[in-house]
Amino acid sequence: MDEGLTRTALRVLLVEDEGLVAVMIEDLLADLGCEVPCSASSVGEAMQWLKAGGEPDAALLDVNLDGEPVFPVAEILAARGVPFAFTTGYAQSHDPRFSQAPFLGKPIRLDRLAEVLKRFRGSL
Repeated sequence: MDEGLTRTALRVLLVEDEGLVAVMIEDLLADLGCEVPCSASSVGEAMQWLKAGGEPDAALLDVNLDGEPVFPVAEILAARGVPFAFTTGYAQSHDPRFSQAPFLGKPIRLDRLAEVLKRFRGSL
């Protein structure tokens, strides 16, 4: 475990529509000392959690959720100043409005995830 990430658990919203992939990412986040207050499998589920008062420190957003782009969730997070990264198994193109967001290809490597989470922690 990385000492820089475990002092205070980072609360990471996970938006991922593939159940097994979500479990794997949740395990990686736990290994890095993070909490997952919400693991949403759709844009609607993530939006509902955020609108109901969900307050993540950061988020990991699958770009394509069963054919629906995750960008409405990214818009809410950006408006709240919550850092986020996109995840995908496809090409790295995404909405240019969010070009500063880190991009994590799947399968997600633990070292790359740790690097992104350290950057998120530094922006809080």
